[in-house]
Amino acid sequence: MAYKVETPERHTYYIRNITCKCCEHLLHLILTQHQYSIIELLPPKIVFEKENFNETEFEKLLIGFGFAILKDKDLIKVEKIKQAVAELIHYSNNVDSIVRKSDYLVERLRMPYQQISRIFSKHEGITLEKYILIQKMIKVKELILQNEYTLSEIAYMMDFSSVHHLSATFKKYCGITVTEFKENPEKFRIVEFF
Repeated sequence: MAYKVETPERHTYYIRNITCKCCEHLLHLILTQHQYSIIELLPPKIVFEKENFNETEFEKLLIGFGFAILKDKDLIKVEKIKQAVAELIHYSNNVDSIVRKSDYLVERLRMPYQQISRIFSKHEGITLEKYILIQKMIKVKELILQNEYTLSEIAYMMDFSSVHHLSATFKKYCGITVTEFKENPEKFRIVEFF
């Protein structure tokens, strides 16, 4: 006599706002605590198993922590673009990769750069170039806080032509000078970008 063994179903979703390794870790922790068996987490994609799965409950759980399910193909592409930019700027040790950001994005996303840029701008309300600069400013702030590099080294690492170019861009996007930030990082740790 054969017995049927019930196994949890596999579910694949694309999730918005997995913007860094901390977010990825938080999502993994939340789902594990709620008995989701994660098979793959390669942002923005997640594959998991769950007995008695309820999509509405899953969606409410995600929203409670600032995540959201993506169903639109273009929005999934936007999240993939954000992931590629994060890899390029925040996790890459190859300075040259920043110089060739368009080549990197084209290769990583397998789309022409014009299409990548158009989709991103349409759904995010800012240009891809501006988004990349904002991410660079976030990384510059991290590097300044580490206090391991000179401004010249940071400018080189982040593909600025000079310290002056870095400083002018920092002032434009952060509203304060690099010196003001270095002197009082706690006061300016959270800066709204425009």
